[in-house]
Amino acid sequence: MSDALLTLEIEKLVAGGLGLARDESGVVLVRGALPGEQVTARVRAGKGVRQGQTVEVLRRSPARVDGPELPTADLAHATYEAQLDFKRAFVQEALSRIAKVQHGVAATVPSPEAWGYRNTAQYLVTPGGLAYRERRGSEPLVVQKDPLVMPQIQAVMDRIDPTLLDPATEVAFRASRLTGEVVAALIGPGETRQYLRASDHLMEAGVVGVSLAQPAGKRFSAGVRLIAGESEIREQFGQVQVSVSATGFAQVNPQAAGLAYERAAELAGKGEHAVDLYGGAGAIGRHLAPNFRRVTVLDAAPEALARGRQDVAVSGESNVTFRSGDAARFSELGTDVIVVDPPRAGLEEGAREHINSSTADRLVYVSCDPATWARDVGDLVRRGWKLAEVIPHDFYPQTSHVEIVSVLNR
Repeated sequence: MSDALLTLEIEKLVAGGLGLARDESGVVLVRGALPGEQVTARVRAGKGVRQGQTVEVLRRSPARVDGPELPTADLAHATYEAQLDFKRAFVQEALSRIAKVQHGVAATVPSPEAWGYRNTAQYLVTPGGLAYRERRGSEPLVVQKDPLVMPQIQAVMDRIDPTLLDPATEVAFRASRLTGEVVAALIGPGETRQYLRASDHLMEAGVVGVSLAQPAGKRFSAGVRLIAGESEIREQFGQVQVSVSATGFAQVNPQAAGLAYERAAELAGKGEHAVDLYGGAGAIGRHLAPNFRRVTVLDAAPEALARGRQDVAVSGESNVTFRSGDAARFSELGTDVIVVDPPRAGLEEGAREHINSSTADRLVYVSCDPATWARDVGDLVRRGWKLAEVIPHDFYPQTSHVEIVSVLNR
């Protein structure tokens, strides 16, 4: 099937940052377009909803800016104020279309930094340099400057000779805004001794520690071994300090995430016992600790739980307990409030069942995906829960991703 060049009127922006247009054949979703624009787009022929790429803007939106073309930044062509409005609309649309709930959505809470906010990045190691990972079948794009990452990561990248990272196929970085330090992880097959030259080169480039991760289908699931220096650094998220690594999960925008965690704790209120499901290393759960006699953090990742226990041992929060477990099998008596921050897939049906049958009368739901959040909210509302505040937060400026902090009561 060949591509076609079409002139299209963009009606609105939908999830994924795609402009929605229509022609005689139906709906077209166009990358790189904004509402109110007329564009020429290269559209791939096919059944169902077709997708296209903007080739030329014939009538320009006042919200359009000339941003950098990055595979990781699908809204960089819009002003930051417009991005915040679009993200609020994504949440509102998911709530009405998927949850079938008519409810107000607050203005999107902006990120304190619109550029240079990411404290983590992962790149392919190619002969031409570090490169963005392939997306949608395109070739790797060599990175000279990455305007989304913290300056500390860019400073290390500026000093790297990728030919000295052999035999690594990828490299990941994690920086700390709190300390200014950077740790790295090399990703590749083989033994640590094969990566000593690469590790030395990264240490000379300014990182404080290097680990080795084996390639795996699920990111960093095949084990991580320390080669040199430190495996973890300290970072500030809202009111708490946590340990982060180049391979463990932690939010990539600590300042923006901290604002959301503080809001979640505010919505949780006060009580005897709060449970933080999918709690990871406890960044949200520890924000609850001042207002509850005890807090239970539940997660299935041993690495995250170990970091959490280590962090509270340092901070002295004696009322926070970490438990290994599956949220879908959650069972805890005497719970006042449940906080959830599930992965993109949202709450499993079993987790929703356990939440509904618990003694909790308040659920604070933090989400990174409006569609699955709306599905779960719709289900809980039909079970008798009442949706209260819905507040979008922007953790990922220049992209179409949006986080949601919400609360349901009964």
